[in-house]
Amino acid sequence: MSAKSKASGWSIPGLSLTDWLSRLERLHPSTIELGLDRVRRVKDALGLDPTFPLIVVGGTNGKGSTCAYLEAILGAAGYKTGLYTSPHLLRYNERVRIAGQESTDAALVQAFEKIDAARGDISLTYFEFGTLGAMAQFVDASVDVAILEVGLGGRLDAVNVFDGEASIITSVDLDHMDYLGDTREQIGFEKAGIYRAGRPAICADPAPPTSLLDHARRIGADLRCVGRDFSAQREGDQWTYRGQAIVWPALPLPAMAGAFQLRNAAAALAALEAVRARLPVSEAAIRQGLAQARAAGRFQRIARAPEVILDVAHNPEAARALAATLREQPVAGRTLAVVGMLADKDAGGVFAALRGEIDAWWTCTPDSPRAQNAEALAVLLRAHAGRAPVSVQPDVNTALAEARSVAHEGDRILVFGSFYTVAAVLDHAATQQ
Repeated sequence: MSAKSKASGWSIPGLSLTDWLSRLERLHPSTIELGLDRVRRVKDALGLDPTFPLIVVGGTNGKGSTCAYLEAILGAAGYKTGLYTSPHLLRYNERVRIAGQESTDAALVQAFEKIDAARGDISLTYFEFGTLGAMAQFVDASVDVAILEVGLGGRLDAVNVFDGEASIITSVDLDHMDYLGDTREQIGFEKAGIYRAGRPAICADPAPPTSLLDHARRIGADLRCVGRDFSAQREGDQWTYRGQAIVWPALPLPAMAGAFQLRNAAAALAALEAVRARLPVSEAAIRQGLAQARAAGRFQRIARAPEVILDVAHNPEAARALAATLREQPVAGRTLAVVGMLADKDAGGVFAALRGEIDAWWTCTPDSPRAQNAEALAVLLRAHAGRAPVSVQPDVNTALAEARSVAHEGDRILVFGSFYTVAAVLDHAATQQ
């Protein structure tokens, strides 16, 4: 490959998807560079102006689950859906789904070639390249609706070059503080950047930052807040959605575990209520979608006797939700935890949220250059999580094997802390089949 072809946007024929992903990691000098100018210029060069409606989903936690509800409900209603999410667990293909199916290697490569040919000398990050590639596939496939998950923040995230028919913010809490600010007010402003003037702006955070509310009002968004404009009320094994103009009663509980999932599901329904003139859905489709929606790594059970649960919770808000779910679903025996986290996460806050819920811990080092060392995690654990014993292991599957070796049939093993941690277990499990 010549130096000129490396630097420019000339497409390189014959590369596999693995080759392309490796190339994308090297194309831009930094992994993350927030800002819309470069990606908008390439978007315009490609003529990527979708005529189908987009639903944009941002927030600190709950994005993946909310996207899963939207995809499942709209699919059950008969729409051809496009779904773009990140990060992936095992395969990049997971990030792009059309009509419920992961994109193929060939379709991804074709999209990357198209982006590369159009960008000229404009440098794009891995995520920016992937965002444009996903939209190119949705346009080529003539989807009826696309659901786009924000990668980081909102205002300056690559997804924000596209205008949502409706936009959802699921929650606002402290994460990615190096990029978004170290207060909820700062982070709320960044996330509110996905809202659009005159269009439905869904907020599922029960105590939204003033900055988010002020920005929505300032631009004239149609702000709809949980607890004021829509709500989810559980009634035994059912729940009722109440919106501005619609009540959907006696709905099945979401298939994904956790009381917080009602809020995510309600956010999805609030968006669907808001866009019902363009994307009408039946109550039957809502029921089917709620029952079928799944997002990998969200309190995902992969084994029984003892149970093994996987969860990608990696910040204090997610850990509080995880602790609540553990209490909602008690087991006869102990709860043992395997944890691996990245160094830029608030591990102390995560461990404090789970204090008292875990009977024994195993720390590990995820397979990432950004990983927190298992020994350092153990120090934080002992400082924040009480007197439960802590064991240090080099990697997640060694730690899980150790936990399994001491677990009894009625115990539960929780593996959490990072997408990398969960992905390692899923990848290992796949190789054992």
